[in-house]
Amino acid sequence: MIKKTIWITGGSTGIGKALAIKFSNEGWNVAISARREELLNELSDKYDNITAFPLDVTDKEKCIEVFAKIKNKYNDIDICFFSTGTWNPKKEKDIDVEQIEEVFKVNFFGTVNTIKAVEQFFKDKKSGIITIVSSIAGYRGLPNSTGYGPSKSALNNLAESLYFDFKRSNVRICLVSPGFIKTPMTDKNNFKMPFLKTPEYAAEKIYDGLVNKNVFEIHFPKELTLILKLLSFLPSKIYFRLVGKLTKYQKK
Repeated sequence: MIKKTIWITGGSTGIGKALAIKFSNEGWNVAISARREELLNELSDKYDNITAFPLDVTDKEKCIEVFAKIKNKYNDIDICFFSTGTWNPKKEKDIDVEQIEEVFKVNFFGTVNTIKAVEQFFKDKKSGIITIVSSIAGYRGLPNSTGYGPSKSALNNLAESLYFDFKRSNVRICLVSPGFIKTPMTDKNNFKMPFLKTPEYAAEKIYDGLVNKNVFEIHFPKELTLILKLLSFLPSKIYFRLVGKLTKYQKK
């Protein structure tokens, strides 16, 4: 039986790392990418079917080169899971233009770079899954989120747009919207995170959604995401009032 293959970016920590281990344990070939090569090598040394392909997703040419290496090793790729992200809460409270540019460069354009690298392969293959990792922060505007939330909202729109384009080639576009997952990135938060879950919990939900189901969006935990989805349908006046109270927002 031929092993299936998944390529995961952001695979050195958090959700990406947990998902790499999950797919590895399920017998898949796993190609993992991130900037921190030493962390990737720790995983690849521990798991025979995980291979490290270091990558900075903001480098468009490097994305193409790394994907070529992955194709050369495995010949076929079934799923791409693009989960690169950055977040600096200390710089989100004010309009820090350089910070916002950096967030979009990594979160949005880094994802676009990797999708572009695999676009023709999947359109020629006429099957497979391209997964875009967003966040519940992309549903609607939130306080103290001048860069991160807008970058994730842009990914939501991108995923919906690409859904139509890739469907013509029988390629599934999947959007992943996690709630609060305990990772090095969320460890920066200085507020209580409701329904906080582990990366392993996220990996189980994502694996099930990608392999066993055929849905556009995988979102979890439902106790949180369904509430936020309901809020997203509210008129702006009511939404602002409710979210303002929930986040104890105060006028300056």
